[in-house]
Amino acid sequence: MIFQGRVAVNGHVIAKPGVVIDEENDQVAVDGKPVGLVVTYTYVLLNKPAGVISSVTDPQGRKTVTQMLKSVDARVYPVGRLDLDTEGLLLLTDDGELAHRLTHPRYEVTKVYEATVAGQFDQADAARIEKGVILDDGATGHAEKVEIIRKNTRSSEIRLVLAEGRKREVKQLCAAVGHPVRSLRRIAFATLQDERLGVGQWRELTPEEVASLRKLVDLQ
Repeated sequence: MIFQGRVAVNGHVIAKPGVVIDEENDQVAVDGKPVGLVVTYTYVLLNKPAGVISSVTDPQGRKTVTQMLKSVDARVYPVGRLDLDTEGLLLLTDDGELAHRLTHPRYEVTKVYEATVAGQFDQADAARIEKGVILDDGATGHAEKVEIIRKNTRSSEIRLVLAEGRKREVKQLCAAVGHPVRSLRRIAFATLQDERLGVGQWRELTPEEVASLRKLVDLQ
């Protein structure tokens, strides 16, 4: 292509191979069309266990999610967070733009949680959470949908769909209606779910899963 005069650097056609360029500042074009570096990203889905912190490092020496991914060469970061005592699906990636959009309130990315709460949770409690309750910071939080899976005299299992990302929101919502959370796990994040992924296990996303996430937040 160079010998055919099809390659230009900063608007000037080059005549022979071996021209050194600054990949960040020089503009390269082939047949008049700009070209750039092929950037590859890593996307990992982890089923985080309770007792592991959603961080890259921890000053207190607690185990972090990235320590569970020692065979992953890329430096990935958690997208959002799960509390220390919460387990479930957590996305980690080095794709900064995707991570930013997935956590931005504008896109209202949904998360699905299953919680075991104290007491007999009923439809009136579900309706209150769906309508909205006041959180610790004074803001109003709510769930898009609340389902009762099963219950007995001492506890109930419920499923909540949230499109917000406030700190400890599920726990605050349940406590506000008189049913403190005893255990919590996230079973879906955005378009991602995987019932076969055991606690503590991880895998890379498929190209189809990545494409679905990017489409969800208007990245083509």
